[in-house]
Amino acid sequence: MSRPAILQVKDVCYPVLAVFGLPANLLTIIILSRGKCGLSKCISAYMTMMAVSDLSVILINVLVYEILIFRLSSSFLHYTEVLKATIYVLAVTLELSRWYTVAFTCDRYVAICCQKFKTKYCRVKTARILAAVILAGLCLENIPLLFAFQPQRIIGNISWGVRPKLDIFNSPMFVALSRFKTFQNLLCAFGLILLCNGMTARHILVTSKSRRSFRTHKSKIERDPEMENRKKGIILLFCISGSFILFWLPSAVTNFIASLTMYFDRDYYSARYIAAQTGTLLTNMSSCTNTCIYAATQTNFRAELKTLILSPWTLIRKLIKRNVRSPKAFSHE
Repeated sequence: MSRPAILQVKDVCYPVLAVFGLPANLLTIIILSRGKCGLSKCISAYMTMMAVSDLSVILINVLVYEILIFRLSSSFLHYTEVLKATIYVLAVTLELSRWYTVAFTCDRYVAICCQKFKTKYCRVKTARILAAVILAGLCLENIPLLFAFQPQRIIGNISWGVRPKLDIFNSPMFVALSRFKTFQNLLCAFGLILLCNGMTARHILVTSKSRRSFRTHKSKIERDPEMENRKKGIILLFCISGSFILFWLPSAVTNFIASLTMYFDRDYYSARYIAAQTGTLLTNMSSCTNTCIYAATQTNFRAELKTLILSPWTLIRKLIKRNVRSPKAFSHE
């Protein structure tokens, strides 16, 4: 019997995500930490937070869970406690990636539309505090997952595998928690992003129109640096938000339907299972998109990326030239 199509897709896509996502996010973190991209420290802080969360998704959700656990069936990764811990960290890292994107969107809305509040809110210290609060909240929110699974089998006093505890999954508290998380995904996360971006776009259109009318008496050839910087910032914001909605919406819809019916299909050929796995694949894929967006929209980021990638070859060339110019370095005298 042939392998189901959805599993064949996962066999191809997840290794590609790991090979591309790990170095891409590592390079992004290094470039942003150097502070040479021409961005404000606050924007760099949020972008670094998102890159770190994306890297954790690639490491835990893609490399460990989707690749190693599913391919190494007899390894220590299949111990019950290890699997329970992996599922818990998996849930935290995935939601962390989502809420850091929401935090970045809200920060840009305040920076552009709320000038009086900007100096108090749009700071690196605020970004770090918000990152810590989000992380702590998600760690606490997902604690029930540690108690929602039990060993699938016990061999030689060692617990292997996991299976859900039906009494917990069907309990009113767990059902309420599942629906609350669905509410968070659809209304809070997507709602905040759409609301903030809509109000930001409206504010920019109004201020741009006023600024153009104010500058009509000046030469048309004269550049407006402020408007150019604002245009680059809004392109970056809308690209990040747009890709987030595009990649996360299918998973949010399937999770919403599953939370209403409390029915989780495990048939590899069913439409429910294929839709759920496709949504999960897209959310994991979103952890690789921000680096591409930065490279496409930020000239300084592209230059830093090129320099960083070519730095080993540049160093080798310098060493070769130095040795060629100094042949005595190879003498035995």
